[in-house]
Amino acid sequence: MEDLDNQHWLEARFANIRPKAVAALTRQFRDLDLAEEVFSVACLKAIQSWPDRGVPDDPFAWLLVAGRNAGLDIIRKNSRRANTDVTLSLPAEKPADQEEWVDNAGLRDDVLRLLFICCHPDLPPQDQLALALKIVAGLRVEEIAGAFLVKPKAMEQRITRAKKTVAAAEVPFEAPGLVERGRRLRAVSLMLYLLFNEGWSASSGETHLRTDLCEEAIRLARLLFDLFPAMSELMGLLALFLFQHSRRDARLDEEGHLVTLEDQDRTLWDHTMIGEAQLLLDKSLRNGSTGPYQIQAAIASIHARAAKPQETDWREIERLYAALETMQPTPVVRLNRAAAVAMVDGPQAALNLLDSIGNELENYRWFHAARASFLFDLKDHSAAKVAYQKTLLLQPTEAERQFLLDRIALCEKYL
Repeated sequence: MEDLDNQHWLEARFANIRPKAVAALTRQFRDLDLAEEVFSVACLKAIQSWPDRGVPDDPFAWLLVAGRNAGLDIIRKNSRRANTDVTLSLPAEKPADQEEWVDNAGLRDDVLRLLFICCHPDLPPQDQLALALKIVAGLRVEEIAGAFLVKPKAMEQRITRAKKTVAAAEVPFEAPGLVERGRRLRAVSLMLYLLFNEGWSASSGETHLRTDLCEEAIRLARLLFDLFPAMSELMGLLALFLFQHSRRDARLDEEGHLVTLEDQDRTLWDHTMIGEAQLLLDKSLRNGSTGPYQIQAAIASIHARAAKPQETDWREIERLYAALETMQPTPVVRLNRAAAVAMVDGPQAALNLLDSIGNELENYRWFHAARASFLFDLKDHSAAKVAYQKTLLLQPTEAERQFLLDRIALCEKYL
């Protein structure tokens, strides 16, 4: 049996179950805040119960029933305080068999339904995404703020406002019809993109790679693709996820240290996944239209098809990033383009490109990490060390912190 005294193991198990459980509890109680609260209560009960009694056969059903019971208690207590009768609004009492109740109620996969609720058109686009990342993915406010390049307090206010808007608008807690899904598709796709990115490279914390988030994003992207099989950008989005996720086993070494793309053991890449991704990308490009996700998938494809680092077609990657920048002229896209420019035209050309976005990305750690790398290649080891030290101050993951310390030590060797 797994070591249930291991807090990290339990947290990973809860994180894996969370999206489906919160989605199901939201449908049960029609209250976003209550669903989050009672899932946390259920996790606390599991921490108290599972080490002694063992993991239940169906952890999802156990947590869902525990959360449901906690929610019923909260509703009853609140109704007594308000002296109101809420019997009609309560979910029906659960049967004795937890798994039977969960299966009969159809609660095992409500995540896509909840995604479309969070991406309701009454909310501004950024509020839709922030709410979805908080409710569905369970990211901390600090992590979401980092993804949006805003301060945590501002992000917390945005999420609170979004929840109030959903409650005031009495948004139906059901999946919208096909036409309405189409209207919300862009926001849902972007949420999945951010969800995958958080799993691929965490905003902060001890865990750098959260495979559960990556796989959940892939699963949901497949569900979306089933709903909209002719959408080229959805094919591109799913292809992008698969290309990236194919490298998961090569990104960290046995000690948990980061392995750069050029140093990865490419025999560890999942070539079956790469093949599926390439088929999706080729099919999407034959449809005639090209969007940002398809371009990013094409860039990932070039990396995936290079048997050796030196075989990577960096000139084509730079051309694709330039095309992406015309569609999405954001500082982050320009930062990514700079990495390709460094390979094609040298590190000084890349630094020149970064000059125009320094103010906008001052609190973005990957900006300082890229700048440090370019300075190091120019043998300006003193300036590179300063840039790496700035990156250290911006809440890197533990794996990134070790990588940065190694780079700083390397800079000091040359000083």
